[in-house]
This record gives sequence, structure tokens and C-alpha cells, in this order.
Amino acid sequence: MAGRADSGQRAGTGRAPAVTDPAHVRNVVLVGPSGAGKTTLVEALLAHTGVIPRQGTVLDGTTVCDHDPAAVRQQRSVALSVAPFVHGETKINLIDTPGYGDFVGELRAGLRAADAALFVIPASEGHEGAVDPATVAQWEECAEVGMPRAVVVARCDHARASLEATIDACRDAFGAGVAPLYLPIRSADGGLADLYGLLSQTPEGAAPDGADDARGELIEGIIEQSEDESLMERYLGGEDIEVATLTDDLETAVARGSFHPVVPVCASSGIGLDALLEVVVGGFPSPLEHPLPRVSGVDGSSHDVLAADPAGPLAAEVVRTSADAYVGRVSLVRVFSGTLRPDATVHVSGHIPVQRTPSDDGVPGEIADDNGHDADERLAHVYSPLGATLREVDACIAGDICALTKLGSAETGDTVSAADHPLLLQAWDLPDPLLPVAVVAHSRGDEDALIKTLSKIVAADPTLRLERNSETHQTVLWCMGEAHADVVLSRLRAGGAEVDTEPVRVPMRVSLARKGKVTGRHVKQSGGHGQYAVCHVEFEPMPRGSGFVFASKVVGGSVPTQFVPSVEKGIRAQLERGLTAGGETSYPVLDVKATLVDGKAHSVDSSDAAFQTAGGLALREAAEVCGTVLLEPLDEVRIRIPDEHLGSVLGDLSSRRGRVLGTEVAGTGRTLVVAEIPAVELLRYAVDLRATTSGTATFTRTFARYDAAPASVGT
Repeated sequence: MAGRADSGQRAGTGRAPAVTDPAHVRNVVLVGPSGAGKTTLVEALLAHTGVIPRQGTVLDGTTVCDHDPAAVRQQRSVALSVAPFVHGETKINLIDTPGYGDFVGELRAGLRAADAALFVIPASEGHEGAVDPATVAQWEECAEVGMPRAVVVARCDHARASLEATIDACRDAFGAGVAPLYLPIRSADGGLADLYGLLSQTPEGAAPDGADDARGELIEGIIEQSEDESLMERYLGGEDIEVATLTDDLETAVARGSFHPVVPVCASSGIGLDALLEVVVGGFPSPLEHPLPRVSGVDGSSHDVLAADPAGPLAAEVVRTSADAYVGRVSLVRVFSGTLRPDATVHVSGHIPVQRTPSDDGVPGEIADDNGHDADERLAHVYSPLGATLREVDACIAGDICALTKLGSAETGDTVSAADHPLLLQAWDLPDPLLPVAVVAHSRGDEDALIKTLSKIVAADPTLRLERNSETHQTVLWCMGEAHADVVLSRLRAGGAEVDTEPVRVPMRVSLARKGKVTGRHVKQSGGHGQYAVCHVEFEPMPRGSGFVFASKVVGGSVPTQFVPSVEKGIRAQLERGLTAGGETSYPVLDVKATLVDGKAHSVDSSDAAFQTAGGLALREAAEVCGTVLLEPLDEVRIRIPDEHLGSVLGDLSSRRGRVLGTEVAGTGRTLVVAEIPAVELLRYAVDLRATTSGTATFTRTFARYDAAPASVGT
């Protein structure tokens, strides 16, 4: 959880939960739509387990759960946060994640740090007849990585709450395997009815209507997941299956992601919190049971598979990075193997991003700040984070989560390992940011602050891509969506950089419109050694993708052999400098053939430089004689769409001058559309596609080729 907007991370004096055995750790990521009640649930559990006196109070002088400032709520909604507490002998790290789709990077960081997921669905949502599409997408995110999942139905005290309707909506959205373990008791005392005896807390005679049917469905669902094929036959034969047997089968089914228990919770009254804690401790896997990421040496060499062993080789990962005015850089770290101790020297290594530079095909450059990603650093302290409070601990063992400060080279996704045994964990998958935002310093005095702050923000946010385009001379931030862009701009301004945005410019190209013969003449005589070069060149347009072709048909030595390459070099230089296409802006030239057919030279005044200049002048003359055509970049776009939105997406593609190349089935109820679309039509496609499909579609884009632009495209 976040603290006050005007306070930073601070070292606290409160007791941090200690753990010495990974079997007694549960790392649980909270997932669900914005406003579902995830943060309220965390606050209730912290109060219920005695970490804070009550919801909305202050711990060690730092607000842990402050409901008032809007800035705090915004910070919660876009950033991952960790809340650790102890239940019995088990330390539980709750990882709260944003619910809005723009911040899927924070969600995936939470999935990386966790071993199981709790989906928080408000009971009032059942009245709408369906779970929010973004939540379904998050469920699929978890399914793709094999994450065990359970469902918390929150806000059961809401005036419009309907547990039954919400459970039905979850089954429709999430599929088979969703079943309640408890039902609320409709009485003055309230409480939950335990459907098969996990807690044995149901008051005698207080079972709600339908409990027997729900219990039967639950038991049958658990038995269907059992590896003992005789259980179903025994149960249908009237045998009473022992709770211990059902519990073992339930734990196995939950751990492998095929069964998803539902627990109703009312955070304000505390009803359901004990039941939820029992599910987390008894049903979710410990770090010992969850597969760990693959690991290699920093040079790519193979390495043994890791285990969650505190005595094993140190392998930890930075899952989130933040900058704080009080303590500097704060790195949230999941330890997969080994033990992190204060005063240890560690090795920080990261995945150096693939960089693309401008090339003949016109793919724009992509330049990311990189500080080496390979350095030894000495730790000072190891902390257990709780809200804005950092509580010092003696060590952080395999399977646990901690915070480290002042790791100057650490970025999100980096590996922290032993200095004498450096390792590199396999990177987690992140979606490409697809919304470009061009930023510019508000004044010359803001330029240094902009550069400095940009490097920090990019290091902390792996879903943000920085591009400095050498053609358009723009600094472009590629974001996940408008909300992400707003947060990034706010962080830039909070870092002291006053920035403005401007329209993103798409790099264009030109080619010649038709064939023609021209003369490039460079003759100067101003006393002394002069310059003399004349070349006659035939230019013609070539098919798209042909590039530049040069040929020579000079006979009789009218252009000396040693100067023929000079003409080609001069033309190539002018190709890069570019030509105009009816406007004032020059663009590089593509797909042209130049044939040198004749020329003149002087025995004294001709030179390599003179014929280079003449070649360039010939191409500029060709622009007047042959005419030019503006070329725009086309991207191949691959869109994965729910079938119910296929028609609207295809219609939208047509309005963007898109050309559909093909479609194919992409899973149950989904279609993959492959199309070519002009890049200028894709500048806001990430926003528009989300609006068209209620956030249920995804897309990727790659440069395809250049093609003639219509007259409506500005020059």
C-alpha cells in the first residue's frame, strides 16, 4: 500500500514478520477490476492479524491505509504493493496489483513474485450478469503461466449484493472448477456455513437454504479432480468420504490450477477472513511447490535448475523499482534461491534490450538507456516493506519478498545474485507498448531534468519504451494506453521536468514517379584549381522493396573509370539527405535505379569530390523532371479478437485504410486477424481498439513495407 503522497519510504521500528522455512511462506497476488475492493481486503487482513490497530490507522508515524487523498488512491491503482503478515506459523505476502488494463506490467510483475492468485470480485457485479472483460483477460494471464487461483467474493454486505449471481457469473467467465467452499448465514449473527468441514464453524441448525445441494456439488467437483478413480463410485454409493481425503484432493487440484474455490468475504465486518486465511495457508502452494524461473550464467552458460533452498545459490529478481526522495532507489525483490543478508556484496545483472537503428528499410530507431546491467554492489540493509514503511530484517530467505535500497544499477527485471556466482534469471514476458507519445521539454532549462527523469522512469517501468527518432528529431515514449501515459507524464513532472506533448510524426519516404534523363553539372572556376564534373544519368522508379540500383553504361571514357564510383556515392548521399514530395520536408528516397550513361571530365579540375557533387545534383534534378511520389510505412498488424467484436473491428480497419490479409481461429471464441495498416493510422489504435472491444482484444505490429500514400496524407 502507498503512504501519504508527500511522504517517502521510511525505516520503521515495527516488528517485521520473520520466517526461516520456505514451507511457511505464501506469496499471493491479488487480481481484479479497479474498485473491486482489493486494497480494502488487504487493510482488513492487516487489521485482522494485528499488523495495524485498525483499518485506516497509522503505523510507526507513516500512514499505511489512508482513505482520503486522491493522489494516494491513484498511486494504489497503478502500482504493485506488498503487505506481509503472519497467520499461525505462516507468513503471507499479499501482492496488490492494479486492476486497469494499462498496467498489465505491474500485474505480470505480481505474477512473477507470487505462487498463487486471489481474484477479488465484488458481489454487486453479479447483477450485471457477467464479469468485467478485463478481469477475464487477467484470469487468462494467470492461466497461461499455470498460476493456482481462488476467488474472493467481496462486498457481500453491499445493498445489491448477490453471492449466487456472482458465483454464476464467475463460472460463466472462468469456466469449470469454480465452486464455493462457504455460504453466508442469513441470521442476526451472520457468519459462514462451512460446506465440507474445513473450519467446522457452522453453528448447529444455521445452515442456509441450498447448503446441502451446494455441498454435494462441491464434493463432486473435488472428487472429479481426484487421482483416486474409486472415490466417485464410493461417494455415489452412499459412502461418507473423509474430510481429510477431500482436503488433500482439494489442495492438489488448486495447486495444479484445475479447481478454484470461492470464499465470500465482508471486509467491514470481518466475516470470511478466517476462512480465506485457511484457504491461503491450506490450499495454496508454498514456494517449495511452485516451479521457479530458468536460470543461466550471465554469459548464457547452462546452470542447474533452482530450488527454493535458503542454502542454495543466491538468485533473486527485482520485480518493481521506485525512486524515493528520502532513501533513493527502492527495489522490491523476490528471492527464488539462497538468502539475502545485510552487508553482503551482490551482483546485479539484467537483460540488455535489443536495439534497432535506422536502416534502409526505414524502421525507426529504438534507443533505450542502459547502464551496463552488470555490476557488483554492496547491500546495507534488507527490509520487509509494509506500505510506506521499510522494516529492517536480519535476512530474506528463498521464497520470501523483501526491499533493498540504493542499488544504483538495479532495474525492474534484473537478477540479484552472489558476486562470486553471478546468475541471470529468464526474463518474464511483457507486452509491447503500442501508444506513442512525443514529449518535449517546456523550455531549454527543463531539458536536463527531462533527460535525467526519463532514465529513472524507463529503468523502473519495463512496459515503457523510449525512442529517440533521428529522422523526426522527436523523443517518443511508447506507453500501454492513455492511463499509462498520464501516469508517466505525471511522474516526469513530479521529477522536476516540465514537459509538453506534441503530435507524433511518422517518418515518410519518397520515390520517383516516372523515368527520365537528367544532367548533373558541377563546374566552378574561381582562380587556381577548379572543380569540373558533368554526368548524364537516367533515373527510373523500381518496384517496392527493390532499394537502390546503380549501373554504368559509359563508353569511350567520357567519365573516367575512377570517377564512376564517385557518381554513385554522390547519388547515395543525396538519397539519404532526401527529396521533397510537394512540400517543404525532405524524406529519404527508396526504390530507384540510376544509370550513368555519359558525362564530361577535365584533365585538371575533375576530382572525386566534384563527381560526388554532380551525382547528388543529378538526383535533385530528377525530382523536377521525373516527379516524386510520397511513400508511407505500412505495418503488419495481428489482432486477437473475441468473435462478438469481429465485425466492428473489421469495419474499423477499413476506415483506417487497412487491408486484411487473412483470418484464423485463435482459441475458443476468438479470431486472429492479420492486416496491413498505414503506420499513421495506428498512432491511437491501442486506445481505439480497447474502446471498440471493451478491452478484450490485443494486437501486435511490425514494419512491413512502404507504399504510395494518398494525396490526403500531408507532406
